[in-house]
Amino acid sequence: MESTRIRLMMGTITAAVFAVGTVLAGASAANAEGVSGPGFYVDGEQYRTVGTPTDLSGTGAPASSFQPIYAFPEGTQPNVATAAPGDPDYRGGRWQVHSVSLPNGYDAALGSGDLDGDGVLDADEELWAAVSAGDLVIGGVVASFECPVIPVPASS
Repeated sequence: MESTRIRLMMGTITAAVFAVGTVLAGASAANAEGVSGPGFYVDGEQYRTVGTPTDLSGTGAPASSFQPIYAFPEGTQPNVATAAPGDPDYRGGRWQVHSVSLPNGYDAALGSGDLDGDGVLDADEELWAAVSAGDLVIGGVVASFECPVIPVPASS
């Protein structure tokens, strides 16, 4: 009798822990969704996104159906994409994220890639200039997803 009561109690505790974990995971996912602050550059302009829980990895969609976006290391600068709404080659908000590394440091990448002297790599031409100089390395695809983009007003 005692062992039955202990099993029931352990089952109740396990269910409670699972429920709390599920709620916390849901809260984290909800916080990840919504309109972000400035998230990336395209041709010198800042854009933000609307977080959605899509994951298009492993769907078999061709790389050409995605827009590349280059993810800079945390704390350096916003990411850089190659097109935005209104550009002829924009692919409707389907993104493939490529990691970026800075083998000689961020300052070296700025020195070789900041073609307009504004203190940030904010266009794919600048990104490729830093790549050509060996100061920026583009890695493989780390994520594929879909989300809309919104221009950041000039006053933000």
